[in-house]
Amino acid sequence: DSLDLCFFCRHSRLLGLVTLWLGVIFLAGFFHTNPLRPSYPQTNVMFLKTHKTASSTVMNILFRFAEKHNLTLALPAGQNYHLGYPHRFMAQFVEGFKTMGQSYNIMCNHMRFNLPEVQKVMPNTTTYFSIMRNPISLMESSYAYNKFFTPAFRRSKDVNEFLASPWTYYNMSECTNNVHARNYMWFDFGYDNNAMDTEDYVQHVLAEIEQAFQLMLLTDYFDESMVLLKETLGWELDDVVYFKLNSRSQDSIKSMTPESKEKVKEWCSLDWKLYQHFNRTFWRRIQETIGLEKLDQEVNLLRMRQKELMELCLLDPMPIDKTKIKDKKLQPFQSGRANILGYNLKEDMANETLRTCLRLITPELQYMSYLYAHQFPEKKRKSTAFSLWRR
Repeated sequence: DSLDLCFFCRHSRLLGLVTLWLGVIFLAGFFHTNPLRPSYPQTNVMFLKTHKTASSTVMNILFRFAEKHNLTLALPAGQNYHLGYPHRFMAQFVEGFKTMGQSYNIMCNHMRFNLPEVQKVMPNTTTYFSIMRNPISLMESSYAYNKFFTPAFRRSKDVNEFLASPWTYYNMSECTNNVHARNYMWFDFGYDNNAMDTEDYVQHVLAEIEQAFQLMLLTDYFDESMVLLKETLGWELDDVVYFKLNSRSQDSIKSMTPESKEKVKEWCSLDWKLYQHFNRTFWRRIQETIGLEKLDQEVNLLRMRQKELMELCLLDPMPIDKTKIKDKKLQPFQSGRANILGYNLKEDMANETLRTCLRLITPELQYMSYLYAHQFPEKKRKSTAFSLWRR
């Protein structure tokens, strides 16, 4: 009997251990914690703000985070709104660099990337990230937005006519005036947008970008990108919730022919290979960190929170035409043929709610002007003043 009892005890303990281990495995799978998520929020961040990629919305997220945590922004010096673009970035383009050195936390204005100069400004612990967009939709957006600035676009009737015979309208001698018309992202990352597309050259550039940037987001999967950004930086859901900024009205979006779409892949072959590569790395990163099931849950949470805030803040359920924006100080900058939309806030909100909602809808130029005035009160305010907020 005593032998049977010992046998039973041993097997009971073994069964208990197995049950405990299976329970741990189940809970780990249930919660699917991200092993690469930092244990505390990352506050040193460099965002390469590429053009026509929803980067204004990302910039708003970074501005809000900087204000929430009282962080120091690497803002353009003087009355400038870009960090020297289209010239390659130099540290001297940042306000206060000569006296402040590497004491900035967040850099997110338009620039043409130049890593050695950025490293003079940003701490060694900085997380670098950027965002890319399918070059086909990027071309259509760039054409509408830059129609009257870009010689190659001015000479053509519409984006389809331009792409039917791009060399008819595109002149390489016009250099930076035409960067919007070919391999726009390649140029923003600091490379020659007219370079020969050879396998060795492309692989070399891709390797350099991968070395410099810890994270690459995709405009075409923006909500998924915000979840990945949140996990990578150790931020909270409200840090990455957003309202679309700098978006266009549907009537200003030109339909592209199937031939035009295929032509973009050839005409902007460097951008196409750039996008294809980082599209693959994006989904690999998702699989390695969050997992698709957890990603879907997080995206749903993000969209639910966005819906809550839109109902709390906005008079209209969707972005509205600039002519319908009641407060003229909240009108976004307009460019080319693009009709840039904005928002109206509900009235009679409590002060803290009003401040939260204002941060979410403020166009980038006005927000930048406000933050510049707060960070450099002794300097002349940038010309697009925004005086609604009081401290």
